[in-house]
Amino acid sequence: MFRIWQSLSLVFTVIIIISLGSIYVQAQPSSNSSEHSAKVNVKVPDLGRHFQKFGVEGSILIYDSKNNLTYEHNPQRNATAMTPASTFKIFNALTALETGVIADDVAVLTWDGIHRDFEVWNQDTNLRQAFKNSTVWFYQVLARKIGYERMQQWIDKVGYGNRQIGTAADIDRFWLQEPLKITPKAQIDFLQRLYEGNLPFTKRTMDVVKDIMVREQTPEYTLRAKTGWSITNKPQIGWFVGYWEQNKNVYFFATNIVINKPDDLPARIEITRSSLKDLALL
Repeated sequence: MFRIWQSLSLVFTVIIIISLGSIYVQAQPSSNSSEHSAKVNVKVPDLGRHFQKFGVEGSILIYDSKNNLTYEHNPQRNATAMTPASTFKIFNALTALETGVIADDVAVLTWDGIHRDFEVWNQDTNLRQAFKNSTVWFYQVLARKIGYERMQQWIDKVGYGNRQIGTAADIDRFWLQEPLKITPKAQIDFLQRLYEGNLPFTKRTMDVVKDIMVREQTPEYTLRAKTGWSITNKPQIGWFVGYWEQNKNVYFFATNIVINKPDDLPARIEITRSSLKDLALL
């Protein structure tokens, strides 16, 4: 199931034509408009087929900012609040930099010597590398340094998710389990505000985080994103959120899937890439 919305400045009569599994939305000015006749024809891809290909349940939301178009699969799930898991590292990094608990993206925190499941976590590391490797202990240290009261203040100031971070004892895990939750739609809103510089952080803070979010960069496009995997949810959930810059346009996305086994994890990224390809990107 998928939908598309477009906000236009005029009053339009909308004609929906269903053909060969695709939907075409044709919008044209109503007869009481003084504007010249105009049409907007948009082919809506069947994004659901990518989930079927990988045999996973989930949802995806893509916002085309230049054309003010939103594409989605599974709108009910896109409006459902879920644990942000490691996608919260975007917010955590912003707050840590803004409060000065870490100086910059290359300041190193010392590994505590506890061996964890992922070998790349078992070393001294900095903000940039910890974001790339999704190093949980590093961002837990940052959260403890920020502290419960300051974290709640910034959560409220930004209006992140349901704004619930539990008690002081939950300061280093509220985004990994509960009570913090966020919908895919709210993820898109947060990312758009970050891109536009409309969050209550300094430009320097937002620029640093935007830079560490870069996952791929070529002369044609830039992908900024973060994965997430909540193992405390039953069933487990996987995230891939971010935005794609290409052809002087920005496409914000939030993909969320049910993780039944570790082999499902790559589907978060592959479904997103296939969906962006449907929009003539890549």
